[in-house]
Amino acid sequence: MNGNHIFATFRSMEAIIYISIAYLALTTLVLIRNWFTLEGLNSLSNNEEEIGFPLVSICIPARNEEDVIDRCVTSALKQDYPNFEVLILNDNSTDRTTQILDKFSGIIANLHHLNGKPKPDDWLGKPWACHQLSLQAKGKYLVFIDADVWLEESAVSKTVLALTQKDAITVWPKQHFGSFWEALIIPLVYHVLYTLLPAKFVERDPDFIPRYLQKKFSLEFAAACGQFLAFNKEAYHKINGHRSVKNEIVEDVKLAKILKGRNLGLKMYHGVGTVHCRMYQNHNELWQGFRKNFFAGFSYNIPKFIAAAILHIMVFILPFIIAGVSLFGDADFFKLSLIPIILIFFQRLLLDIRFGWNPLFSLLHPVAVLWFQGLAIRSVSDYLSGKKAMWKGREV
Repeated sequence: MNGNHIFATFRSMEAIIYISIAYLALTTLVLIRNWFTLEGLNSLSNNEEEIGFPLVSICIPARNEEDVIDRCVTSALKQDYPNFEVLILNDNSTDRTTQILDKFSGIIANLHHLNGKPKPDDWLGKPWACHQLSLQAKGKYLVFIDADVWLEESAVSKTVLALTQKDAITVWPKQHFGSFWEALIIPLVYHVLYTLLPAKFVERDPDFIPRYLQKKFSLEFAAACGQFLAFNKEAYHKINGHRSVKNEIVEDVKLAKILKGRNLGLKMYHGVGTVHCRMYQNHNELWQGFRKNFFAGFSYNIPKFIAAAILHIMVFILPFIIAGVSLFGDADFFKLSLIPIILIFFQRLLLDIRFGWNPLFSLLHPVAVLWFQGLAIRSVSDYLSGKKAMWKGREV
């Protein structure tokens, strides 16, 4: 390789490092802002006079949830709120979910075990289950939680207080891990949330955008976590409930966009100390779970998907490679390449502190990014070939 090629290679690497630094500096500012503005649900102070104890319906869709449903239902029944009902819809489970739920049936007055109807062809499973739950719920407030979620005793009380201020809320649970791959991969979801989405703009229009463009771009800042979504029932019916997202794979984000589009108030919280979740039990569930909705989260936009993949490789992979290559070469360039690496680990450390995660897994951040690159390839391949992902024994 002649001198010109070496110089061009060096300049290219330098440009990548500066792009990475700029991106990480900006996203670090977003993360720090979210650190202070994305409140915990447990930070709300109970005010019995303000709450007034209207009926709350805790709605739990369940399909093949034998490993988690007992803990979920038990935690829901232990709420310190005095006026609630728990509705569980058994969505045609083929495992031991039915037998586990049967032990609760007829014993507890405010627990209702419902059997799901066959899914229509034009509905996806979860929206259909939630829709059926909503038809039976009698509460002023509807709280939808996934079967892999469990609640602290104060969760419903805090939720009701939050719903006296907003039409709907969503909570990002504290995620728990039982395997290497869970601890490696799942925190990246929260990393994206905290570094790319200013939480305040979920509630209101983005004020850094010119006023005449704010409404147009406002929906780009809509987000929600389907593991915990709660509504004032009146607002839920205004948006036509889960019927409005009956064939949406990423139904939670779509519901958030509909709420914002109707000028209804939505607020996000984190669930540390209040709401917990273990999303998947092993690597196969992890892969299949993300496979079904990863590309859908980009609205199947291939150029946007590819651009995001390239950006993540440039920001989160190449600085490590460049640092390794320059370690025994240009000392100044090696020091420059350390800046994005330090910023990456700083971002991850803040999230580890917030959610109580093991920081050692943050050291493998590039490995997790590469895992998602492999998932991206598979997701696009599925889409182009028309192959459907399987989840809970159904095509998605």
